Amino acid sequence: MRHNRAINHLGRQSGHRKAMLANMASSLILSKQIETTVAKAKALRMYVEPLITKSKEDTTHSRRIVFSYLKQKEAVSELFRVVAPKIADRPGGYTRIVRTGFRVGDAADMAVIQLVDFTEVAAAPEKEVKKTTRRSGARKAAATDGEATNPANKKGASRKANSQKSPNQAATKAAPAARKVQAPRKSGNA
Repeated sequence: MRHNRAINHLGRQSGHRKAMLANMASSLILSKQIETTVAKAKALRMYVEPLITKSKEDTTHSRRIVFSYLKQKEAVSELFRVVAPKIADRPGGYTRIVRTGFRVGDAADMAVIQLVDFTEVAAAPEKEVKKTTRRSGARKAAATDGEATNPANKKGASRKANSQKSPNQAATKAAPAARKVQAPRKSGNA
């Protein structure tokens, strides 16, 4: 049973766990969104939300406390200059965990943890995917009809293709057909 076990140790010694969470928190603050496992994301949420609350008060003391946890100057300055003014009126709940599925190698439950007020920065524009069909005969037929209706284009295209081929290219294309496959040699003892 796990009575009174408040934190997930993540299968690590305390020094390793603290260093990992400090690095993940710095990455989260700098890039506004990271992908990790669900267990690490939940542990990171407990680690980083008090630091964000501490950043609302921009004093030397609070900067030193946050630096003692994060251990990166760039992350501390980003937290106090960019993140803190944007979340100043929010009473809590600065992060969001969105489950993304399972990892390919070990089927670990994956999630994206992001800062709530920075989702428009972190969200990448989705690319439009063309729908493809298994039957592409209609497109081929349309393409050949277009060439058949305009014979001048067809002749011009074939002239270009013939003029671009050099004699060396023609010889190299004919060379594989001219090669003979040799039978394996027989040894004298057999």
